[in-house]
Amino acid sequence: MSRMQEQITKQPPKTFAGIDVGKDYLDIFIHPIGVQMQIKNDKSAIKALIKRLTEHDIELVALEATSKYHRLTHSMLHDAGIVVAVINPFRSRQFADSLGRLAKTDTIDAKSLALFAQRMNPEPTLPPDTQCRELRDLQTARRQVLDEICDLKRQLHTTDHPLAVRQIKARIAMGERHKSVLEKEIHTLIASQPDLKNKFDILTSIPGIGKTTASILLADMAELGQVNAKEIAALAGVAPMNWDSGIKNGNRMIRGGRKHVRNALYMCSITCIRRSNSLGLTYKNLVRRGKNPKVALTAVMRKMIIIANTLIAENRKWQIECPC
Repeated sequence: MSRMQEQITKQPPKTFAGIDVGKDYLDIFIHPIGVQMQIKNDKSAIKALIKRLTEHDIELVALEATSKYHRLTHSMLHDAGIVVAVINPFRSRQFADSLGRLAKTDTIDAKSLALFAQRMNPEPTLPPDTQCRELRDLQTARRQVLDEICDLKRQLHTTDHPLAVRQIKARIAMGERHKSVLEKEIHTLIASQPDLKNKFDILTSIPGIGKTTASILLADMAELGQVNAKEIAALAGVAPMNWDSGIKNGNRMIRGGRKHVRNALYMCSITCIRRSNSLGLTYKNLVRRGKNPKVALTAVMRKMIIIANTLIAENRKWQIECPC
């Protein structure tokens, strides 16, 4: 064997890092060299971490998505030129279970994330820009207020005591005020950003998509206009998945995706099927051909998000005879 061949065969293995995120601390594991550490979740500690990761020539970092606490690490690693994939904790937990690691600690989670990065080779995740992050935070706050209002309205049916009823109604009224303020701030933010405003106008030109749904799509579907039709449908959770095994051919069903986007598309589709536009006709034709109404409604949802994706990619508004 030549010296060059020996050098090729003795090349060091690629290294991968997993980072388990907490509010105050980050747990890091580097595979396969077995380095593990815990640092504070702040700028100075992350700067030191970047130096360590650079020294080990990390191929990919798998970073657990944990509320807002992973954002600083994500943005700093990305700015330093380190490739980062943000991983849903549910996926990383399933992966750990498949490895037989049923126990859960921060160190175990970091190791599992490093192995996930090596074996699954997830797609890199770009950090959202400031405007998208602010819009997402506002949408999350609005959704939380709306959930609280719904809970309070249900509580009204559980009591007849005048004082309890008055207090619940007062909290509902306060929630409604907060929701209105948040919605006003959301629309102000969109109007102040030319790119967001342009996309908002395109989305609201599509039949059935109103201001609220357009805001949700802008906040939770940053990939609109950047991926193909199959990918956007899968991200929204409206792509039918095969459910076959052996000689059994099961019904295809939708799985995964982003729940809040799917819920918004559902309400829009309910509006569309009552009208005589192309989306409504799609539903009626499918039902006429014997499709289950729920299946037909899902088809409308899928067509709607694909149209939105296409129009934003082509930077044009909906037309009556849109060929999308």
